[in-house]
Amino acid sequence: MKYEKSQIYSALQEVQATVGKENLIEAGHVRNIQIFGDEIELDVISMNPTLQAKKKLEVSILKAIHDHAYPKVKVKVNVIVPEEAKQLASAQQQIRGEAIPGVKNIIAVASGKGGVGKSTVTANLAVALAKMGFKVGLVDADIHGPSMPIMFDVTNEKPGNIEVDGKQMMDPVENYGVKMLSIGFFAGVDQAVVWRGPMATKALTQLIRDAHWGDLDFMLIDLPPGTGDIHLSLVQAVPVTGAVVVSTPQQIALADARKGVAMFKMDAINVPVLGIVENMSYFTPDELPDNKYYIFGEAGAKRLTAELNVPFLGEIPLVQSVREAADVGRPAVLQETTPVAQAFVEMARRVVEEVVDRNDNLPPTEATRITTMAGCSPKKEKTS
Repeated sequence: MKYEKSQIYSALQEVQATVGKENLIEAGHVRNIQIFGDEIELDVISMNPTLQAKKKLEVSILKAIHDHAYPKVKVKVNVIVPEEAKQLASAQQQIRGEAIPGVKNIIAVASGKGGVGKSTVTANLAVALAKMGFKVGLVDADIHGPSMPIMFDVTNEKPGNIEVDGKQMMDPVENYGVKMLSIGFFAGVDQAVVWRGPMATKALTQLIRDAHWGDLDFMLIDLPPGTGDIHLSLVQAVPVTGAVVVSTPQQIALADARKGVAMFKMDAINVPVLGIVENMSYFTPDELPDNKYYIFGEAGAKRLTAELNVPFLGEIPLVQSVREAADVGRPAVLQETTPVAQAFVEMARRVVEEVVDRNDNLPPTEATRITTMAGCSPKKEKTS
C-alpha cells in the first residue's frame, strides 16, 4: 500500500499543538514527514518540555493517523523541544520555592467554593494515609477559617519549640499519626483573623518553612476555598506535587470546581491536578443503610472529571457520623468498619496511585519521589 503525505497532513490537523488553540499543521509544528516502506516517521515540535506533554502529543498523533489516514501503518514520532521552550520552563521552575527538607510530596487540597467539605476530606485523607503507614504532615492554610484543631481534637494544644542546627523552629502538634500546624493554634477560639493578603501569605510561609517537620511522605495543605492570593503564594513558595479538588455533585459547586481545576492548569501555576473528590455524593440514613438518596444530584463530579480529563478520586457519602466525628475531633476514617471509612480509605489509595503515576510521568519537583504504597498497588512501578 502506498502512503500519501497529503493524507498524513490531513490527519495531523486533528491534533492540537501543545500551546495555543491551533492544530499541529496550523502552528507549523510538523517539521518533517518521511515514508520508509510500511513505516512513517515524523519530526514534530512540542512547546511543552515535560515528559507528560511529549507523551500525550505522541499518542494523539498515532491515534489521528490510525483513525483518519492509515489504520495499520507503523508510526515513529520524534518530538523536538525548541530551546526557547526549555528556557521558559526553566524560568517558571525558578519562581518555585525550594523543597522543604525531608518532605517528599506536597499535596494541595482545594475547592472552588466553601461548604463542600474540603477540610473534612483533607483531615480524613491525612489520617487514612497515616493508617496506611505513611509519614504525614498537615498545614491548615485556611487562614480565615482554621478548623483542623477541632477536627483533630487538639484545640487546647500549642506547637512546641525545637532547636535545629542552631535555629529555633516550631514543633508541630501531632494526633492520629499526623503532624499538624494551623493558625488556629495562635488565635483564640472566638478571635477573628482579619488579615490582608500579604499578612496571610507570610503566616502560611511561616507555618510551612519555620517548622521542623522531620521526614514526611506527604504534606497536605488545606487551602482556603476559592482562587486567590494564598493559592498563588503557595505554588510560588513550595514545589507542589499535585492538587486535589473537592466538590459536591451540585451544579453550583461543580462550576466552581471547574474554576479550581483551571487555576492549577494555568501556565503561571502549572500544578498537576491529581483528581476530583465528590463529597456528599448521596445520603444514606442509619435506618436504611442500603438506600442512597442523591440530594445534590448524581455523579456530577464524575462527569466533570471525564469532561476535564482529570482522574476521579472517589465519592464520599453524606452521613451523620461524618459530621459527628468532625465535631468531636475524631475523623470518620478511624471508624474502620463503616462504609464511609472505607470510602475515605479508597479515596486515599487513589490519591497515592495518582501521585506515583504523576511522579513517574512528569519531571520531579525538588521533593523526592515516592515509589511504594502500603496496602495498594501503584499504576506504574518506578524504575531507577
